[in-house]
Amino acid sequence: MASLRHFAARENARKESPLEEQNAERRGRNSGIDVLRGLSIIFVVLHHTNLHMGFNHVSFAGMLPKPLARILFWNGANGVIVFFAISGFLITSNALRRWGVLQRVRLADFYRMRLARIAPLLLTLLLVLSGLHMAHARGFTISPAQTNLPRALLAAVTFHINWLESARGYLPASWDVLWSLSVEEMFYLFFPLLCIVTRKPKVLAVTLMGFVLAGPFARVLYGESLWAEYGYFSCVDAIALGCLAAMVAPHVPQRDAVLRWLAITGTALMLLVTVGMRTWNLRQICPPLYSWQLDNTALALGTSLTLIALSRRNRAGRWISAPLRWFGRNSYEVYLTHMFVVTWSIQLFVARGLSVAWAPLAYLAMLGLAGGLGAVVAQWYSEPLNRFLRRSRQLAGL
Repeated sequence: MASLRHFAARENARKESPLEEQNAERRGRNSGIDVLRGLSIIFVVLHHTNLHMGFNHVSFAGMLPKPLARILFWNGANGVIVFFAISGFLITSNALRRWGVLQRVRLADFYRMRLARIAPLLLTLLLVLSGLHMAHARGFTISPAQTNLPRALLAAVTFHINWLESARGYLPASWDVLWSLSVEEMFYLFFPLLCIVTRKPKVLAVTLMGFVLAGPFARVLYGESLWAEYGYFSCVDAIALGCLAAMVAPHVPQRDAVLRWLAITGTALMLLVTVGMRTWNLRQICPPLYSWQLDNTALALGTSLTLIALSRRNRAGRWISAPLRWFGRNSYEVYLTHMFVVTWSIQLFVARGLSVAWAPLAYLAMLGLAGGLGAVVAQWYSEPLNRFLRRSRQLAGL
């Protein structure tokens, strides 16, 4: 009888309502992971700001030492790789917490929760972008040489913007950011099915390792084409490593020495790619990172090791990390909306005829405005709708 009561209690915990689970996640939010996300989204915003400043012949990077400029302004793609690993880790961790084992994942609930999180802001973004395109707004109009509006909308809602851009060229910047969402959501379309089909955790782990190996192979195969950066298999190693890290994390001993080793090793790998490759000639020091296209894999592995350490010991962040945690909490909203701030701010900067001496202040202002816009959208729009959609699912099951 005791064993039956234990089993029933465990099953009830797994059937925790979406609303209750969301509240539990909010209470147990990991500050270290938010710091990682905050750093990543800041690098993305700085990269896009500097890139579009350059398109308008304003170069603040030239005023800085070259290594520092490379670190600040050319780590945007690396920031996305970190996002992929974090995403895989969190999605898998949440699934394990909710269903106990991944093979018991409920497809309908998994897809509904993904839809509740991404759909409200994504659909609204597409509505706004469509209006700006039809109004011929500068910086938001799709070139007929690439595609047309209906085709772009189809690609966005069926998660193949990355395929469309790889085949036909870049879309306007506010559309272009959707390439990474396409990669993520296509992976999560098949991930729960993979969990069920494989039946055993070890078989699932071996399958995910196959995706890890597929990443660098795809990047080598695609060479210098845009597919090497935007292709599904070109990025899948980062997401798969995050998933594997979440599967391993509960079995890692919660000892200071072990967690310290994981954190130091993971941080070292991350710094090797984000700092070392921007300041040293690693083509000569470590040729395989380039010839075998292992830099993204090394970055994702470092992120995953760090995530395991952070997940096993969640210490409250100090006040100095508060801005990073603020960016991290709203990273999805900042990512999807920051190009409105960047595009219009740079247009204003150029129209006012400001000199490059104003560029540092402009960069900081755009970074702050992008964070503020993301926070407002998260607090007053996407998160309330997320809660509403999850609550609706809870009420429907009563």
